Amino acid sequence: MPLVQVRLPQRQRNYEIRIGAGLLAKLGRLTRAVLGPQARRVALISNPTVFERYGTPALRSLRAGNFKTAHWLMPDGEQHKSLRALGQALEFLAESGLDRGDAVVALGGGVVGDLAGFAAATYLRGIAFVQVPTTFLAQIDASVGGKTGVNLPAGKNLVGAFHQPHLVVIDTATLQTLPQRELTAGWCEAVKQGAVGSRKLFGQTCRFLRSGGGTDLHLVSGKQKPQTEVSAIELDEVIAEHCRFKASIVARDEREEISRTDQKSRRILNFGHTTAHALEKLTGYRRFRHGEAVGFGMLVAGEISKNLGMLASGELESLREAVRLCGPLPRANDLTIDTIIRAMRHDKKTVGGITSWVLLERIGRARIVDGREIDKPILRSSLRAGLQPLFWK
Repeated sequence: MPLVQVRLPQRQRNYEIRIGAGLLAKLGRLTRAVLGPQARRVALISNPTVFERYGTPALRSLRAGNFKTAHWLMPDGEQHKSLRALGQALEFLAESGLDRGDAVVALGGGVVGDLAGFAAATYLRGIAFVQVPTTFLAQIDASVGGKTGVNLPAGKNLVGAFHQPHLVVIDTATLQTLPQRELTAGWCEAVKQGAVGSRKLFGQTCRFLRSGGGTDLHLVSGKQKPQTEVSAIELDEVIAEHCRFKASIVARDEREEISRTDQKSRRILNFGHTTAHALEKLTGYRRFRHGEAVGFGMLVAGEISKNLGMLASGELESLREAVRLCGPLPRANDLTIDTIIRAMRHDKKTVGGITSWVLLERIGRARIVDGREIDKPILRSSLRAGLQPLFWK
């Protein structure tokens, strides 16, 4: 089973990412090993959909680790990653009697992880936190690196904190129950990380998708398509490589310093997110899964890169083909260009009223560009081209 170390040299702290099928049964033992004997209670935060499938085995494992447990379920959906839900989560932690030696366990996708992590960051000024991501997107990205937060009506993730988990437990068996859209969203994020990370990671991701490994996990005609032993091993390695890449970025730039523009800046992970956050906000966080919106966002950023003379047409086509391999996306070109541009002004990456864009010089090499270098005609034409219905579902 792959093991990835996340190292935080500035804070002299490390934590592990455990990856493999069946790890949910070992959650209690792994959590106890990290928290030590003084921890008495864990509070599990999930949502009804995930808890129905995995809540009982997770709680059983935690109790076997000699923890007293309590659980709270937040409503399902990005629109519920809110200050109201955060307040309810904090009340739950208080009612559960957690103290500074105890921990929060997040069981679910990125929404659950973001909210539970932020609750852990703020309750008693910060308690331990264990991530148990159950979606592909959360396993390769959202659960790694310590970004937590909630949304405001003005925009996504405008309130939050950096709060690193003590442990990440990735049970890849949970992917077998995901609907196709969740897998598509996760693969879009995988393409994003490859596009800004390295040509090797990008190629590994695309090869796995072309081989059918990604679709081995899809629900087909209501029946689970069996996963071969080879594809299971390869999937674990793909997830591990993406976690290693994310960990390497976090180790060098944990808090996403706004002054950094180099290739190891955490800001490069925002490739595709400027447009994505605007699409999510304009549709009330109901039309797009986050990764689906990132799929469109990458295409828009790729078009801008080409139109600025940075990115070769062949490289843009490679990016477009990679997004196609992820699966069909919802419709996006019914939103007006002007409303999208206005929504971008509230992006959390805006500094001094200027939005920075993560663009591509080539696959595997990103460049952070001041938004003032992108004139309105280029932005508008790139949005039109990037949001075209090339692969609607």
